[in-house]
Amino acid sequence: MKRTNEPTSLRGLHVAGSSVKVAAGDVARGFFEVTHNGLALMGTALAVSLIVLGARSDLRANAEQQLLSWLVERQANASTQVAIASEPTAIDRVTAAHPQSLPEQQARVAFWLSKKYRVAPEPLTVLVGEAFEIGEKVKIDPTLILAVMAIESRFNPFAQSPVGAQGLMQVLTRVHTEKYEDFGGKLAAFDPLTNLRVGVMVLKDCIRRAGSVEGGLRYYVGAVTTDGSSYINKVMAEHQRLQYVALGKPVPRYIAPARPIITVDPAPLESAAASTESALANFPEAATQSEPAIAPPMDAVPQPSGDTPATNVTVAQS
Repeated sequence: MKRTNEPTSLRGLHVAGSSVKVAAGDVARGFFEVTHNGLALMGTALAVSLIVLGARSDLRANAEQQLLSWLVERQANASTQVAIASEPTAIDRVTAAHPQSLPEQQARVAFWLSKKYRVAPEPLTVLVGEAFEIGEKVKIDPTLILAVMAIESRFNPFAQSPVGAQGLMQVLTRVHTEKYEDFGGKLAAFDPLTNLRVGVMVLKDCIRRAGSVEGGLRYYVGAVTTDGSSYINKVMAEHQRLQYVALGKPVPRYIAPARPIITVDPAPLESAAASTESALANFPEAATQSEPAIAPPMDAVPQPSGDTPATNVTVAQS
């Protein structure tokens, strides 16, 4: 017999190799058994499901409907992802800001208006800030500007009246087209900040012509067959509420009307009603006026007025 003279290390390698082969074989057999049993189980479940669906037409119809809905939804999502491209710069077009960026007084107004009119505080933050800034420049109480906006459109920048008044401040765009020229054209009426600025110019001119805030509001609303008391009372009441809010005071439940509602004889106003647009077109630019009207200070509470309403006015806003 021939003796082997292999070193001990080689014999160890042979043993280790044999062990690995045995282990690999065991793993392969185990994997086959598991997958074989799993496939058998899945096949059995599928067969039972087909039998049940074949016997129950209602279940089959329900399953088909769910599958169809899933396919349609998946296809829609895939189409949307392809059709709508991302645009990281879209934020630059948004008219919104964080309320925390406002001074405390303005932030109180923004949050109060947001809650009352169910408008998000972020876009209101920009409008409130702009109203306070432009109000200081033209010497009109910013809470009056916001009150007009609230009554006119309830802060809907796309609002339009039956006679064509548009946007937040409900400016007659076709009459005040020239005021929008510096903002790129009349379509800017639906830009919230532009409409606010143009509306303030119209309101300022109305107040200057009338000599009082209440008279200016009558011009602004274009009262013809009435003295505008209903509109004036709404705006002035909201104006007072906003004054209380801005000062951090509780808002009273009842606010006395600014003036009694009086119906005006429409006969003297027929000619004014017939030439509303021409009268509006003759209004000079508010920015050129040297004697701006000043609304009541924020800590003053307007009292009911006994002024006799004018009956021969030209209309400033419908």
